[in-house]
Amino acid sequence: VIADLHESRVLGDYIKRWEEIGKKLYHWDLVPPSKARSFPSYIPEPILIDYKEAYLIKDLSPRASATLSRRCLQGIIRDFWGIKPGRLVDEINAIENKVDTTTWQAISAVRKIGNIGAHMEKDINLIVDVDPDESEKLIKLIELLIQDWYINKENRKKQLEDIINTGAVKEAQRKGATKNNHNRKSESHPPPATTTTCYNEAAVAWKKSPTTT
Repeated sequence: VIADLHESRVLGDYIKRWEEIGKKLYHWDLVPPSKARSFPSYIPEPILIDYKEAYLIKDLSPRASATLSRRCLQGIIRDFWGIKPGRLVDEINAIENKVDTTTWQAISAVRKIGNIGAHMEKDINLIVDVDPDESEKLIKLIELLIQDWYINKENRKKQLEDIINTGAVKEAQRKGATKNNHNRKSESHPPPATTTTCYNEAAVAWKKSPTTT
């Protein structure tokens, strides 16, 4: 459920009147309160908190939303890549050779746009605004990084582990089948009597013979 507030003006006279709708002034996402996605529980909770809050206030305060996206990005870089905490610009430079060029440039853009809300300009009269669409673009990058870095990695790990487990099961089945086959062969072909056994059986038969004197 959504709601939009538009400029409007009433035209005509008392007999014939109509309303002219102007530009959209504000937008509300009522149910659910934001477009934030649900992510698996293995994503660090502080990252998800910043992500959800950035989405929640993107229309109310786009600059604050961009700042939260910047903060969220910094948490992702530190957690996923194990980068030692420091200045975000240095942390981003530390992963330049670990990601593709386009991704790195987009990450740098998040930092720069997020800085608009995080830091006052040297000239306090200089106001650089961020609109809701721009703040949402930053959030979409956060979603992309979570998908690429966390979820895809976890899915790949699960798929490889499943293959490894399947291989172990098949190897156990093969060894079990080989052992059973060997046992069946042993039962169908009992070992021949020894020479000693043959001699003993012949002696007993000779003693019992009626012709023996």
